[in-house]
Amino acid sequence: MKRFDLSLYLVLDPELCQAIGMIETARLALLGGATMVQLRDKQATTAEMIATGLELKAALAGTGVPLIVNDDVEAAIAIGADGIHVGQDDMDAAIVRQRIGGDMILGLSVETEELARRVDATLVDYVGIGPVFATGTKPDHKPPVGFERLARIAAISPVPAVAIGGLKGEHAGEVFSAGAKGLAVVSAICGQPDPLAATKLIAAEIARVTK
Repeated sequence: MKRFDLSLYLVLDPELCQAIGMIETARLALLGGATMVQLRDKQATTAEMIATGLELKAALAGTGVPLIVNDDVEAAIAIGADGIHVGQDDMDAAIVRQRIGGDMILGLSVETEELARRVDATLVDYVGIGPVFATGTKPDHKPPVGFERLARIAAISPVPAVAIGGLKGEHAGEVFSAGAKGLAVVSAICGQPDPLAATKLIAAEIARVTK
């Protein structure tokens, strides 16, 4: 049984994190209450992803917080990451599962009700639904789904869902009311003057709306 907590899911962005770096941002976010960390760097080579991922893995060691790698299956395996997250335009989920084996966490992006219906719960462990709002951190994103559609997609999904796309701590109530098990944030932590304080605020709001 894979154990993971989607409630405060940090997606690292190399540009936003540039001031203090992704490793230090992740370290501070862990202290603030982040429950999952994803390494996402669309411009990096596999070798660069592996190098950064190994540093992140060392920073997360002993915390119980899973390290997820975005898209790059080879890097995820080489790092010994806890999981991988893929989009609809990336490698097929069945092939990814075959490559990574049964123990790693597999996340899949879904943007519509139809895609949620197609999710195979024997392969996929969680879905990322979004973008909830338009966001500059992923310029090529699909049209925003909003909270009502988030709720419809989450209700159809056979696995737990995390919402993503322009989300901040103030949205926690609507995210959890929609049936998602957490919110994935990028700019709400990455690039903030104080990532620790920013994470603590989001974690406190999640605690408030889920108690």
